[in-house]
Amino acid sequence: MEKIVIPALDEDRAQEVRRGWQTVNKFGKDLGKLEEMVVQYAAMTGAELPQKLRSAMVLMCGDHGIAKYGVSAYPQEVTRQMINGYMRETAGATVLARHARADVYVCDVGTAFDLSDLDRVYHKKVAWGTNDFTQGPAMSREQAEAALQVGIEMADMCIDKGYNLLYTGEMGIGNTTSTAAIASAFMGLDPLLTVGRGSGINDERMKIKRQVVIDGLAQNKPVEGDAMDVLCKVGGYDHAGLAGVIIGAARRRVPTMVDGVNATAAALLAYGLYPESRDYMLCSHLSSDISHKKMLEIMRLTPIVDAGMRLGEGTGASLAIVVLQAALDVYNTLSR
Repeated sequence: MEKIVIPALDEDRAQEVRRGWQTVNKFGKDLGKLEEMVVQYAAMTGAELPQKLRSAMVLMCGDHGIAKYGVSAYPQEVTRQMINGYMRETAGATVLARHARADVYVCDVGTAFDLSDLDRVYHKKVAWGTNDFTQGPAMSREQAEAALQVGIEMADMCIDKGYNLLYTGEMGIGNTTSTAAIASAFMGLDPLLTVGRGSGINDERMKIKRQVVIDGLAQNKPVEGDAMDVLCKVGGYDHAGLAGVIIGAARRRVPTMVDGVNATAAALLAYGLYPESRDYMLCSHLSSDISHKKMLEIMRLTPIVDAGMRLGEGTGASLAIVVLQAALDVYNTLSR
């Protein structure tokens, strides 16, 4: 995969917007985080602030070989069922995306199902799901690079269409198990500190899920802090695709609103591969999954919303985009 160059933030533009807020708020920081969000957006884009956000959710779908162990409350077939729901626009993710006035692009980067009958899906399948990482690496380096490239291409496509904000969504039964393994491997944490209940599993499944992560780490011995090694050994194609989206958008000075725990694991991989990509991330919300806060801390990202959500699929990011648009509306109106 070719080396990506990510530009520095435009600090001059950021200072201009800070001065604008000082003019608006005579008593200083009246709007708290909303002000800083607008400053960050200006620094990322280096351009005049838009009147309206034009947002695209890039929803990456991939299946996980470890799903067969019963680590989720749902069978793997639900991956296809949910994708079908996205196409009908009846899933919670698409309802909230409509509320945020965002368009949704669903990409099959590695599901275990034939989705050729769904013509609105972007068919970019690298493999039919990952390998069982308790028995060896989840994917080869070539497959990981191909999935990253899919994400970069999806980001380019959306930006070429005129979108000025991308956000992350994902679907794949078993992905919170892979996320926990990514978090443990990258940050050197005990699985007790990263394995959460994901889809709302009971205590019995929780024991299985934790053991799967323990076994996967023991089998593969991923190198702490080495994003590519971690991705290949315990990651998912959904994670790789989203990491590519973040990197591809950062290359073109377009911010990405990062969703919940799975998307944040993808962001952590993007950060590990290209630390500068962190400068182009906005954190949408704080997931109730236990590893989320730890991943945000290492990237120094602050959530906009804390609503106890754990659904993923871009739902928290849809809410945060509404907040960001409100902040832009205030600045654009009052600064005039």
